[in-house]
Amino acid sequence: MHVIIFEDPFVSQLFPVTIARSAFSINVGSYCLLDLAKRFTNNIETIVRPYLREIVKLDYSEILLSDDIERSDTVLILNARIVPHVVTFDKLRSVVESGQVGVVSNEREVVCAVLNRQNALPSGRLGVSQLLGIIADMNLPQLDIDIPILEYVHDIVRYQVLVMNDNLEDRLKRGGYKETSDGVFVAGESPLGQFCATDTKAGPIIFESGVSVGHCSCFRGPVYVGQNARINEMTSLKDAVTLCHTSKVGGEVEAAIIESYSNKQHHGFLGHSYLGSWVNLGAGTCNSDLKNTYGEVVMEYSGRKVKTGMQFVGSFIGDYAKTAINTSIFTGKTIGACSMVYGFVTTNVPSFVNYARSFGQVTETAIETLVQTQARMFSRRGVIQRPCDIQLLKDVYEMTKHERQLASEPLSL
Repeated sequence: MHVIIFEDPFVSQLFPVTIARSAFSINVGSYCLLDLAKRFTNNIETIVRPYLREIVKLDYSEILLSDDIERSDTVLILNARIVPHVVTFDKLRSVVESGQVGVVSNEREVVCAVLNRQNALPSGRLGVSQLLGIIADMNLPQLDIDIPILEYVHDIVRYQVLVMNDNLEDRLKRGGYKETSDGVFVAGESPLGQFCATDTKAGPIIFESGVSVGHCSCFRGPVYVGQNARINEMTSLKDAVTLCHTSKVGGEVEAAIIESYSNKQHHGFLGHSYLGSWVNLGAGTCNSDLKNTYGEVVMEYSGRKVKTGMQFVGSFIGDYAKTAINTSIFTGKTIGACSMVYGFVTTNVPSFVNYARSFGQVTETAIETLVQTQARMFSRRGVIQRPCDIQLLKDVYEMTKHERQLASEPLSL
């Protein structure tokens, strides 16, 4: 069997989350899409944006990029924005094992397709337009299966809450944990410090190996804490929280995802939100995830208003972003990659800016500063800065120039 994970043009609707990472690496409910795709086969091919190819090649050495590849037998094609939900992948497995051939699509996007030898793909590198064109020309029948997809960044939090328990139960079925108290599961020794409290009535709590937990912390499941994460004393994690490996967390976190190597070490609230990798939230940083009117949150994407259908929506912060102490982020705001924010965040924040709009300043951050900052962060965690890491920052910097030009216009009047 052969699996292809492809990014389509709509991946840009997930900016700033996906501006510096592939959509298949977004964690939702403790799994990313690649985690679940590996259950079908180790023969996994990815079609990603050109500027991500080198970093994907190095960070995910176990998968293939579409170069000199022979594709034979059954081919499962997955949109990189598919929600990583074990229930969905169980349904997909049933379709594949039944020998069905077909596609799941709508008027504007292909979600997945299953091919066999009779409709084999050509060998060699495939681009996303070529792949989608080939699928369209095959006139495949529609598969009777519902596969949720991430359309906008607020969908990450929507599905985090919806799929968390299913995904954690799947982890437990696969073994490797011991139950140290009712609903609390640990890979290795229990990391809990003194006077910690756990509540698992709404879902389990899972700690991977190498986790440390400070005294007097509280956990209300479902909660997943990844390998080597550090939780400071008097921390509260509740109601669908995913902490990825090597993250550091303190304060109050609710229904949120914190990707690997990010820091929210100090007191402050983070709710119904997503933090990319290498993010640092300064002490006292808080976000709002509920409007004062208790109404539906409407988000702005590229100047368009989009109704979320959700009452609780927090903030969505791209990789390498930083906040100063006591930063306050309004409901439903996005913060671009590599930006540094101060004061009140009342609008969406472009990538690569020093954002102090409440003080009348939004200025561009020099690329050289971000390269130096990246090197210092990596060094603190024992990670080597590679040429592809530097190049990624430069590519994202060039891609987002138009964002900064638009952001500076109101301030120059």
